[in-house]
Amino acid sequence: MSVETLTLDLAKIRADFPGLAGGWHYLDSGATAQKPQSVIEATVNAMGRDYATVHRGVYARSANMTLAYEEARRKVAGFIGGQEGEIVFTRGATEAINLVAQSWGGAHLKAGDRILISTLEHHSNIVPWQLLRDRVGIEIDVCPLTADGRIDLDAAERMLTPAHKLVALAHVSNVLGSVLDVERAVALAHGVGAKILIDGCQAVPRIPVNVAALGVDFYAFSAHKLYGPTGIGALWARAEILDAMPPWQGGGSMIDRVTFEKTTWAPAPTRFEAGTPAIIEAIGFAAAVDYVQGIGLDAIHAHECGLVKTLRGALSAMNDVTVFGPEDSAGIVSFAIDGVHPHDLGTILDEGNVAIRAGHHCAQPLMDHLGVPATARASFGLYSDESDIAALIAGIERTKRIFG
Repeated sequence: MSVETLTLDLAKIRADFPGLAGGWHYLDSGATAQKPQSVIEATVNAMGRDYATVHRGVYARSANMTLAYEEARRKVAGFIGGQEGEIVFTRGATEAINLVAQSWGGAHLKAGDRILISTLEHHSNIVPWQLLRDRVGIEIDVCPLTADGRIDLDAAERMLTPAHKLVALAHVSNVLGSVLDVERAVALAHGVGAKILIDGCQAVPRIPVNVAALGVDFYAFSAHKLYGPTGIGALWARAEILDAMPPWQGGGSMIDRVTFEKTTWAPAPTRFEAGTPAIIEAIGFAAAVDYVQGIGLDAIHAHECGLVKTLRGALSAMNDVTVFGPEDSAGIVSFAIDGVHPHDLGTILDEGNVAIRAGHHCAQPLMDHLGVPATARASFGLYSDESDIAALIAGIERTKRIFG
C-alpha cells in the first residue's frame, strides 16, 4: 500500500480528543498537540489509583509503578528504534539539548572546537551552544538555507572541517516544515569526525524515525507535541556515548554511593535523572506512543501531507499572501499577509474559533533571514481535517476585508 492511499478515520479520531469539542479549529499542534482520552486516563490513573514512588519502595504498588515507569522508557525507546538503556527522560527537548551541551559538551569540547547549526534552528538548539561557547570558547558556525527553506547540505559539506566536533540540526523545521536529509547530514558530520545531534520535536509526531537506521549520535524530542503530557521529553544517545558522559545534576537516584569524601555515579541513563522523576508524565508519554502507533505514522504523514498541499494551494492563490518553506513541508505552513500583522490575524481568527500561532516561533534568526518580524503558522495534527482549512481561509478573507 502506498503512503498516498493510507487514510484515517477522522470522525473516530476527533472523538478521542476532548479538547476539540465545540467546533474548535485547532491549527497549533506544532506548539503543542491536543491529548487523546487514552493519554488523559493513563495520567489520571497514574496520579490516583496507581500512584506510588518509583525505584525506592519495597511495597507492591511502588514495585508495580517502577515496572510501569521503566516500561514507558522501553516504549519510548522502541518508538524511535532505540534501546531502553539509551533513553534519558528529561523535562523536554530543550532540557535534552542542554544536557548534551552541559555534559557531553563540557567534557569533550575545548576552546577552538567548532559546532555547526543552521539558520532555521529553534532557540533551544542555538542558546545552549552559545552558553557553552561563552564558558569554554568554542566557535559556532551557521549553515545557510536553500531558496525553498531547507538546510543547505551542499553548503554544510563545504563548511565542515576536522575542527567541527558537533553538528546540531532540526529534523523538521518548526516554522517552515522543511525535512532534513538526516542520512546525508550524518554522513557529512561523521566524515569529519564530528558527532551529530538531531532536534526531532516536529518530526516524531509526523514521520517514522529510526535512530539506529539514521546513524545519529543524539536525538531529542518532547512528549507534548506527540499528543502526550507537558513536562517530559527524551534524549536518545548511543549507549557508549552516554556511558562516557558525566552527570550534569546531582541528587538522589543518580548515585551509586555517597560519602562526604566521594560520590560514585549510577550507570546511564539513571545517572542523568537526578531526583524523583516525572512518573505520571512518563506513563502518559508511553500512552501517547501507544496511541500514535495504533494509528500509524505512515498514515499520519500521508494525511498531513494532503492537508499541507490543500492549504498551500489555497494560500498561494492569494496574490497578497507569501507562503514560506518548501512545497512538501511536513505538517506545517507558515505565511504572511501584506499589510496584516500575524498577531492581528491570530486575534481575528480566534473570533471564528480558529487557533493558529502568530509570532517568531522561537526562531528569531530565521525571521531575520525571511525579512519579516513574525509569521502566521498553521500546524496540523492527526485530528486535523478539511473543515479546519476552510475555517482558516474564511477567517483570512474576513481579516483582509477588515483591513481593507
